[in-house]
Amino acid sequence: MSADSATPDLFGPEPAPPGKVRAFLRLVMIEHSVFALPFAYIASLTAMYQWDENIHWGRLLLVTICMVGLRTFAMAANRIIDREIDARNPRTAHRELVTGAVSVKSAWTGALIALVVFLGSAALLNPLCLALAPIAVIPMVVYPYGKRFTNFPQAILGIAQAMGPVGAWIAITGEWSGQAVILGLAVGVWIGGFDLIYACQDVETDREVGVLSVPARFGIPAAVWGARGCHLLTTALFVWYAASTDAGGFFWLGIAVVAGAFVYEHSIVKPHDLSRLNRAFFQVNGFIGVALFGCALLDLLVRGLTV
Repeated sequence: MSADSATPDLFGPEPAPPGKVRAFLRLVMIEHSVFALPFAYIASLTAMYQWDENIHWGRLLLVTICMVGLRTFAMAANRIIDREIDARNPRTAHRELVTGAVSVKSAWTGALIALVVFLGSAALLNPLCLALAPIAVIPMVVYPYGKRFTNFPQAILGIAQAMGPVGAWIAITGEWSGQAVILGLAVGVWIGGFDLIYACQDVETDREVGVLSVPARFGIPAAVWGARGCHLLTTALFVWYAASTDAGGFFWLGIAVVAGAFVYEHSIVKPHDLSRLNRAFFQVNGFIGVALFGCALLDLLVRGLTV
C-alpha cells in the first residue's frame, strides 16, 4: 500500500465533497427555516422579557441550533420516506433522492447528525427540554406517512410546527406557558393553511398515485376556502397572543401587516387560478414571518428589553 493511499486511514474518513453537502442542503431546503425561526425568536424574546428583560444570547443560539437541527431532520426524513412518491410526480421528480444527487445512505447520515445536534442542544438548555425533545420528533416522522392514511395530513404538519414556539419558550424558562401555546397554535394553523394551498398543485397526480390530501379528496375550491379559514383563525390567535402578553403598538402593527399579507395572498391564489401559487407560498409567507418578528422585536425593545 502506498503512503498516499494510507493517508485517509491515518487521519480518519475523508470529508464529504462540497458538492454532496450542497446537495443535502438543497434536499432539506435549508433556506426555508425562515418560516419557523422568526416565531421561535418571538417566543424566546418574549419569555426573556418577562423573565428579566435581558436577551440571553447563549440560549438564543441554542434555540436556533435546536430549530435548525430538528427541521433538517424532519425534512430529510420526509424526503427519504416520500422518495418513491416523489419519483412519480413530475413536480418533484427532480428532487435529489430521486435523481441520485443524494443517496439514501447520505440522507440518513445527514438526518441522524441533525437529530443528534437537536438532542444535544436541547440537553444544554434545561432538563425539561431534553425530556420533551423525543416527543417533538414524533410528528416529524409521522407527517410524511400521514398522506397515506388520512385526508388531513396538513393537520399533522400543523401540530409539528406548533411545537416550535412552545419549545422555544420552554428553552428559556424551563416551564410550560399558555401564551406560548397560543403562539404555537397560530403558527401551526398558519402553516397548515398555506400547505393546503400548496397541495392544490398536485391534485391530479395525488389522485393517480393514491396520495391523500384535502384538495385531492374534496377539491381545490374546498382547500382554498379551508386555507382562508385557517388564516382568519391565525390572525385571531395572533390577536389573542398579543392581548395575553400585553403587547405594545408595534406588535399590533405587525398583526395588521400580517392580516394585509393574508388578504394579498388569497387575492392572488384562486380556485380557478393557481398560476401565482409559488409567489404566495414562498414570498408572501416568508415575508409574514420576518415582518411579524421585526415588529415584535421592536415592540419588546421599546418596552424595555435590553440587548
